Amino acid sequence: MRIMRSQEQWQSIIEEQQSSGSTIIDYCRHHKLSLTGFYAHRKKLDLTQPGFIRAKVTQQIELETRSDENISLSVGNATLSLPSSTSASYLAQILRECAR
Repeated sequence: MRIMRSQEQWQSIIEEQQSSGSTIIDYCRHHKLSLTGFYAHRKKLDLTQPGFIRAKVTQQIELETRSDENISLSVGNATLSLPSSTSASYLAQILRECAR
């Protein structure tokens, strides 16, 4: 028997899977969801919500700024230096992209 779910229900299901720590396959098997349906709805929701990126914090970093110095972001072996005048929204965009 096929169960019809709304877009909001699928969004909730997808968010629950992402926060559960389970793989998509295990989550769908446990909740008796169609794997192809899950992927199709996840793709559809990505298209309807441009700019939304779910980020999972995996490492705490410290950000120190001084008006006369650059902003330096260091994660692992990579360091990014930006002028201290860099806007907070631009910094947020960089961090979102790094989380992908």
